Amino acid sequence: MNSAIKLGAYVTGLAVVFGGAAGVGKVVGPVGASAETASHDGGGHGGGKSTGGHGGEGGATASHTPGGLQVSEDGYTLVPRRTTLTPGKRTDFRFTINGPDGKPVTGFKPLHGKRLHLIVASRDLSGFQHLHPSEAGGGVWTVSVTIPKSGVYRFFTDVQPDGAKRQLTLGTDVFVQGDLRTTPLPKPERVAKVDGYEVTLSGGLTPGKSTELTLSVSKDGKPVTDLEPYLEAYGHLVALRQGDLAYLHVHPDGEPGDGETKPGPGITFFAEAPSSGAYRLYLDFKHAGKVRTAEFTVHAGNAQVPVQETGGGHDDTPHTH
Repeated sequence: MNSAIKLGAYVTGLAVVFGGAAGVGKVVGPVGASAETASHDGGGHGGGKSTGGHGGEGGATASHTPGGLQVSEDGYTLVPRRTTLTPGKRTDFRFTINGPDGKPVTGFKPLHGKRLHLIVASRDLSGFQHLHPSEAGGGVWTVSVTIPKSGVYRFFTDVQPDGAKRQLTLGTDVFVQGDLRTTPLPKPERVAKVDGYEVTLSGGLTPGKSTELTLSVSKDGKPVTDLEPYLEAYGHLVALRQGDLAYLHVHPDGEPGDGETKPGPGITFFAEAPSSGAYRLYLDFKHAGKVRTAEFTVHAGNAQVPVQETGGGHDDTPHTH
């Protein structure tokens, strides 16, 4: 769009476009069985060496809907206390994960050192945040969140409630009031710069197949060989598919202290794309006591990327935690 439109008008159309997100995910292709097995049957975020995907999704033959497309799955539901926010205003965002009995769940299996992960991204794949809410009691989770610009955002929770058979990625839309300007998806690049660091991506995504991705971190032209553990790993990677924000959550091959995995410069992942298309990758890495996020656009298969028009540009502000 060439001019700003009111978010209220946009939301009306959004209900039509995204109202059947789970159904769309099934049509474009669920992720394959190997990643499904590695993630859910093997404990989701488990570390250690692997030759398969660590994501919350499986291969082309799996029947499971890709993660993040549903607000409710296997009887568990993400229930936010509010679904509208004010841009630029720090807000205490509260929510529960309700169980099959309709009551807030209070027991969760830790996933990479945390009982719950909250991922936030705009529907145009900008504005990524990786947050770790705290428990307020009675199954209520709370986190301080600031969304800088208006738009429609997807809030994802990665959880494994006690009694659940597998890790779940639940998602819900939150609306940030005001005039809306979409951000075009950046073109694919092999190098991302953030806060004085350069991260180089090698490898790619192949629909329905587990593929290797290596992200190498350098600073001032020198390899970084002393990355610090973050969430029980040297890196944390999330991938979102353009269009419906199908969610692929992966972790590196190996973990700190296993006697094999080095603290940089390269962090290796095995990922499996659910289908052809454009994906946005978000790598969290920790160095010098600070977590930073490097972002990449990657095309899988014969990606048909829609043309986006906007009055504004991509936000290159470094993301920190």
